[in-house]
Amino acid sequence: MNLGDVGWESISLFKDLTPDMLEKVKPLFDVRGVEAGRNLVSEGEPGDEMFILIRGQVRITKSMLLGGMNLPIMEAGDPRKVLATLDERDYPIFGEIALVDRDIRSATVQVLSDAEFLVTDRDRFFALVEREPGVGARLILALARRMARTVRHGNAELVKVSTALALALSRHTR
Repeated sequence: MNLGDVGWESISLFKDLTPDMLEKVKPLFDVRGVEAGRNLVSEGEPGDEMFILIRGQVRITKSMLLGGMNLPIMEAGDPRKVLATLDERDYPIFGEIALVDRDIRSATVQVLSDAEFLVTDRDRFFALVEREPGVGARLILALARRMARTVRHGNAELVKVSTALALALSRHTR
């Protein structure tokens, strides 16, 4: 797939951009193909690239254990939780946290079928933000909204886990 075949207007990150703004954003991205069975990103590794899935399917997983822990869950098999399985229909975005803060990856994205991604990195992204502050402000606001949704979802999941743990502990101590 080439950049001209991408449905740019359908990508959530670009929804608030005018056509002129979008033309300034397109050069930030390259297309990268990844074969099925490979990891696009691996949890715990450093990174500064953001990806948008434009063809294929991926699975996002997260380790359920901190590094070096040895718990009974290890005996149950793979201690990873599947967070989502996604395809190109919604043009899902990965790596926006690493793009913003250049830190380690918070999850693993495994490619399930041959896939293609739009890819940009921190240096190119923030060069555009400096060069085109109006475009940059809209992009950063879109990323902030996306991250806020992720935090809210994570908070709701944390409440569920905390409640389940409290119930389990209360039954155990009776």
